[in-house]
Amino acid sequence: MTDSSSKTPPVVLASASRIRSQILGRAGVAHTCITSSVDEDVIKKAMQEDGAGVEAVATALAEAKARDVTQNLAVGQQHKAFVIGADQILECDGLWFDKPANTKAAAETLRTLRGRTHTLISAVTVFRGEECVWRHQEAPQLTMRDFSDEFLDDYLTASGPELLESVGAYRLEGTGVQLFSRIDGDYFTILGLPLLPLLEFLRKADGLAG
Repeated sequence: MTDSSSKTPPVVLASASRIRSQILGRAGVAHTCITSSVDEDVIKKAMQEDGAGVEAVATALAEAKARDVTQNLAVGQQHKAFVIGADQILECDGLWFDKPANTKAAAETLRTLRGRTHTLISAVTVFRGEECVWRHQEAPQLTMRDFSDEFLDDYLTASGPELLESVGAYRLEGTGVQLFSRIDGDYFTILGLPLLPLLEFLRKADGLAG
């Protein structure tokens, strides 16, 4: 969704995430999506080796994406646009999880998380010009029920490749909700974007009408 007529400064989502764009669009936030060229794995590995915690890494990745996209905007747009960077890391008992590369990896992730509680560290930042003008982080906790192998096989077959878009190999807005026995945290944050705090910031910063 592109903002072409609003009097408010343009909003840019520094992400190729379909769900994050949908969250903004359905909330009525006109925006443009621009994918950053940041190598997330390099940043994550380097920070892990330096002993950084998962919260710091999530925020650093969100900032890196937003900064990269901001720097590549046209000069006239750099100090006008609100560039949103977001990142989400799943942590369970000290283990960090990446998006599964294939269905086999998705099955392994879900077997590991089955019957356990994990945390989704979700960071969002906003850049305007060279400055990070806002940061926010939330950490919902989700408990998976002890589902059967038969249920898991059926779930993987029914979900298809879309589950590979999620770091936890599930989509809470779909049949993935059946994997859980308890969820503590904001729905939009779990999907990948702490929407309500972001909207509040944009309104106060005149990046959103109202």
